[in-house]
Amino acid sequence: MSTLRPFAAALLLAAAAAAQSAPIHMVPFHEVALHDRVWAERVRLLRERTLPHAFANTEFARKRLRQCAEWLESGGKTEKPEPHRYVSSDLYKVLEAGALLLQSARDPAIEKDMDTAIDWIARAQQPDGYLYVSHITGAITPETMGTRPYSYVLHSHELYDVGHLYEAAVAYAQATGKTRLLDVAEKSAQHVRRVFFDGDPHYNGGNPVQQAPGHEEIELGLVKLYQQTKKREYLDTAKRFLDIRGVTFVPDGEGVNSASYAQQHQPVADQRTAQGHAVRACYLYAAMAEVDSLTGRDDYGPALDAIWHDIVDTKMHLSGGLGAVHGIEGFGPSFVLPNEHTYLETCAAVGNVFFNLRLFLKTGDGRFVDVAETALLDNCLAGLGLDGKSFFYPNPLEAQNDHAPRSAWFGTACCPSNLARLVPQVAGYLYAQRGAQVFTVLYAASETTLDVGGNQVHLTQQTDYPFDGRVALQLAPERETKFALSLRIPTWAGERPVPGALYHFLDAAPQWSLRVNGEVVEATVENGYVTLDRTWQGGDRVELTLPMPVRAVTCRPEVEADRDRLAFTRGPLLLCAEGVDNGGAVQRFWVDAKVASEATTTPIVDGPLTGLFRVSLPARALRADGADEARQLVMIPYFAWSNRDRSSMITWLPTTRTGAHPDLDDPALLKFAEVTASHTFDGDTTMALQRRATPKSSADTSIRRWTSWPEQGKPQWVELQLKQRRAVTAVSVYWYDDHGGVQVPGTWHLEALSADGQWHKVALYNTDEYSVLPDTYNTVHPAEPLAVERLRLVMTPQHERTTVGLLSVQVETED
Repeated sequence: MSTLRPFAAALLLAAAAAAQSAPIHMVPFHEVALHDRVWAERVRLLRERTLPHAFANTEFARKRLRQCAEWLESGGKTEKPEPHRYVSSDLYKVLEAGALLLQSARDPAIEKDMDTAIDWIARAQQPDGYLYVSHITGAITPETMGTRPYSYVLHSHELYDVGHLYEAAVAYAQATGKTRLLDVAEKSAQHVRRVFFDGDPHYNGGNPVQQAPGHEEIELGLVKLYQQTKKREYLDTAKRFLDIRGVTFVPDGEGVNSASYAQQHQPVADQRTAQGHAVRACYLYAAMAEVDSLTGRDDYGPALDAIWHDIVDTKMHLSGGLGAVHGIEGFGPSFVLPNEHTYLETCAAVGNVFFNLRLFLKTGDGRFVDVAETALLDNCLAGLGLDGKSFFYPNPLEAQNDHAPRSAWFGTACCPSNLARLVPQVAGYLYAQRGAQVFTVLYAASETTLDVGGNQVHLTQQTDYPFDGRVALQLAPERETKFALSLRIPTWAGERPVPGALYHFLDAAPQWSLRVNGEVVEATVENGYVTLDRTWQGGDRVELTLPMPVRAVTCRPEVEADRDRLAFTRGPLLLCAEGVDNGGAVQRFWVDAKVASEATTTPIVDGPLTGLFRVSLPARALRADGADEARQLVMIPYFAWSNRDRSSMITWLPTTRTGAHPDLDDPALLKFAEVTASHTFDGDTTMALQRRATPKSSADTSIRRWTSWPEQGKPQWVELQLKQRRAVTAVSVYWYDDHGGVQVPGTWHLEALSADGQWHKVALYNTDEYSVLPDTYNTVHPAEPLAVERLRLVMTPQHERTTVGLLSVQVETED
């Protein structure tokens, strides 16, 4: 007996170690029934509005595939499609969304539309497996696609497109059992492996291409193919693409042609910071985590750990948004996290969800779920309008009255189609299993049945999360069974709203509580979870209470944009204030650090936001006359902003009077009656010239601007309508210059509208000149007082590759 006991103990230890090292897998979304007020509603909207809307808006992609098929079948005698690099990928994502809906409930209409599209896709594929409409038909733009297949994979999107095709194909096969699209995907994947790693005489002179694509995605698609078909070659191909990145090809250009833009600056296992285009980066990191998990290796673990900390400690917005820099849609320097003039592409938030959930599956650490939850609720949801048919591409955390509204679609429509495929998958993010351990991942009212050691366990979750922190789990195993139930204790229930070192709460954390069958249970949080390991029987009830007071958040002082400012959260939800609720521009408010304790929360019972809540807290506001007054500031969940009348919005509120600004759009404060321009970039506004803002430099992005981007090399004009006829004595112009596509002009001059209705160039005082100095006002004086109602600035760019921009125009008059 004495010799058996150590042996038995060793067996138990080995079994425990094996259980801990076993892979974690999510409970599939189609095995979970949603009953909540957030995601169940979004799924309904997806089926009724978003998916039909998306199908209608991807007609151009379907037309190109149809034309490609006809071109192939006619031997090249029919009309060629228009060139485009990635529009097919938008259709593939929409098809994936449709397939995911079909897994939950078959719909003959959706299935018919998909079968029609799939027919054209199959017929547009070359016999050898190549599928890229532009190169097949010769309808190319060589500077973005290369002159032949795979000759410019840095920017052609050839592999990005088919990566999304693979994901759609797997989803459709799982939903319907039909394999035609899966056959197309496998044929493509085998072709890609042959051309890139073995060599094919019809491509690249027979030499293996051996180059990672500029936009990651095929790696995730290949993993999906492997999981569906169990063919190891697809997983191996995904790993080979990971391992050659930054090794066999390293770009040496700048901007979008730089090595870091597509994470090609180092081998991926050696990378330690998040760099470049944020969506591409997140897709890469997600693939690294998943390939590690599926191969049972940790080749990328040190890299992923360092990159994740770099993001959450220095580069992630409070909303879970990533990629603050406009020009590259990507990561900037550490702690550069602007609120208004930021980017935060919706697709980057989707990528953040994918990345962190795969890290959870790799490690079992709840911190990764906390980041995914923040990105999902605060950024992804914000990207989708409450009507199901309007979208945001960038997601700023502050906006003026004239901000770009939600759009029905985009020329580059990756964000709407990405949201369409994300929404139905959320049900698959609620529960996970590792052997006899069951995890609650995200919280939402739902039910599912799990197989735990051959015992069917029905689990019902009752909650109004994320609006209420009370979560009840009712367990109904078919017979008594022992297993571990792990419940996530979110980071926001403690000292920080999200993991990482960037943000923390000002107040002490309220105490959460846990009960089993009404009895209080003391439990220790480990890796973000409390675990109840016991024998369960029918009728057992677990109750987790996570208090959700309104709490004030502060940021590390290194983040200049958030110094002397506070944000507010309630549970996992970031709050914002909109002008429509607060009688004008919300930039005029400031708050005291203690106001969170005085906040009141009430339900919204009418209008587009019905069913949500509003928070009121005491604040002070500047008036147009320069005085200030006490006001109640109304806030709502950030994800719901811009679903009513367009108005200003703010998340990070100043804590001092000097941080507040008067209502810049108050008619009494506008400088001119009207400002018009020959051309205005969609992201800029002529309203910038109406406001009484003081630029810090010509590169100042903290205030609004007018630019003529992308009208390169073209002369432009801006007209100023004065409020009444005045005798103008001086005009001062402050140029905007981003040292790139928008620069100070080569030349400019001032014109006045005369009584005969003609524009005439203004003669200047004899010592004046039309200067183009940056970082200062360029002032000119008429040769004599000029009585006018309208003025025009006429500008010519420096050269054919630049445009012009203005931060401010001042007009001085005699009275």
